Amino acid sequence: MAGRSDIFERLKQDHDLHRELLERIEQTHGESDERAELFEKLTVELKGHAAAEEQALYSTMMRKPETTDETRHSVAEHHEIEESLNDIAATDMASGAWLVKFRQLRHDYLHHIDEEEEEHFPDFAEHLTKEDETYMEKVFERRKAAETAEAEVTPERKEDAKE
Repeated sequence: MAGRSDIFERLKQDHDLHRELLERIEQTHGESDERAELFEKLTVELKGHAAAEEQALYSTMMRKPETTDETRHSVAEHHEIEESLNDIAATDMASGAWLVKFRQLRHDYLHHIDEEEEEHFPDFAEHLTKEDETYMEKVFERRKAAETAEAEVTPERKEDAKE
């Protein structure tokens, strides 16, 4: 097993920021500038993080047969989370439906990152070489900056989403 990788600590830093943003949004009410700004920040963060994580971590783990199933599971959850973000963005922020959808997203995302941190990351670490770790750390930082700069709120109801 390779030494404990900084990539997992870096991903956890993002997860902690995401937890904080989710909590702050939960404390907002109705159609407010604060809620809109926080939701936009969360959306950009989650989309940028997921894309960079897929390019750095999950592309590496797909090449390891022992972790392919976990990897596919997490990438599928990323897609579901993005669909939820888009659906929430297409929902009237002042409506009760917005809060219901947001709370479901919060629940699903917290489950996703807890599963990554508690189950997937420790499993993945057992199959990484030092070269893998170095590659992932460089790619994640580069791609996170680029993906976050490109990410945006894209309102689209789930029922209108294309597979």
